[in-house]
Amino acid sequence: MHAHPRPSRFPPARGSLSAPLARAIEACHACAEACVSCADVSLDDAAVSLSRCIRLALDCAEACATTGPALARVTASNSVLLRSMAETCAGLCEACAAECDLHVDEHDHCRLCAKACRACETACRDAAISLGAAGP
Repeated sequence: MHAHPRPSRFPPARGSLSAPLARAIEACHACAEACVSCADVSLDDAAVSLSRCIRLALDCAEACATTGPALARVTASNSVLLRSMAETCAGLCEACAAECDLHVDEHDHCRLCAKACRACETACRDAAISLGAAGP
């Protein structure tokens, strides 16, 4: 999913898709893909030590898959709720990246996941800040 301007045939949006929101939308999509891939490959390893990593990766993927599209809907949006979603997504990305960091020496997919999580964490925190300035 990429954040693009609304086509002219759609009704005008109440808000605009700011650069921080666009970056967060794209980072959420990339992070969701990386987390699902990390969890999937980790399942093949079947290591008990990866069970927390798998759970966090799946939780993070769900948060990203929900937050990105929600941020893209700028019509009749509630910036307070969107800010909360972006902050929650950033928190899960932070936790997932920290857990993946524990496994980067043995699992390259954890390195890739941690990298995507950190990018998404930063983008979501920036989006939350930009939403905070807008007010409800």
